[in-house]
Amino acid sequence: MKRYAFFISDGTGITAETLGNSLLAQFERLEFERITMPYVDDEEKAHAAVAKMNQAAQDSGQPVILFDTIVNKSIRAIVDSADAFKVDIFATFLAPLEQELGTESSYSVGKSHLATDSHDYQARIDAINFALDNDDGARTRQYAEADIILVGVSRCGKTPTSLYMAMQFGIKAANYPLTEEDMLDLKLPKSLSEHRDKLYGLSIDPDRLALIRSERRANSRYASLKQCYLEVEEVELLYQREQIPYISTTARSIEEIATRILADTGLQRRLKT
Repeated sequence: MKRYAFFISDGTGITAETLGNSLLAQFERLEFERITMPYVDDEEKAHAAVAKMNQAAQDSGQPVILFDTIVNKSIRAIVDSADAFKVDIFATFLAPLEQELGTESSYSVGKSHLATDSHDYQARIDAINFALDNDDGARTRQYAEADIILVGVSRCGKTPTSLYMAMQFGIKAANYPLTEEDMLDLKLPKSLSEHRDKLYGLSIDPDRLALIRSERRANSRYASLKQCYLEVEEVELLYQREQIPYISTTARSIEEIATRILADTGLQRRLKT
């Protein structure tokens, strides 16, 4: 039976979503209708949120699941009146921390997402710009600045992984597509061989690759199963010959792929948050 899950915050709602979704993911047999309501920062918005939650509870015949990071006490009192099972993230974790640390929390809205004068923020922006500038082999002259260079066949997940590593870790990740021509002699292109210690390979199940490519170019040689099998086999032979570490992206999320790469390479994230 479907349950409604609300993520409500007087800030961005990112914290409530992140923790809430992590907890809900443990209940694989249940279906959740997820609704995020950020910037509930006055009483009028709080009453509107309560009305929406109560309607959802009435429609489903069950209380909604509420994850919130509301700081303001008067707004919290209104939100607490909803027909909901409440998971108060701040109260659950901050109160024990206050006791252990012997000091009170500031209870400030959006504290973990401040950007002004932040070294982390600038590192994130620089890494994102680098990933965009060095996507899909568009430029190779900046590879000396790269923390890592992801390589693999077209549509195996290089671009989203590069951007995720930039946004979440502040890692400068370039990516380069290995084409059929690149692999004719099972030899790395010069632009890559010069930076061999930064290379990390991505692979993928050929059947999955054919499906992805068919969405882009249906009924083409590029998307044919035969071509996909050929390219994946050759690129994995290249990885083995050149001793390039690699991972299959087939059954892994972008988050898992990026985290595994950091663990395998020893790269350290540049962002605290």
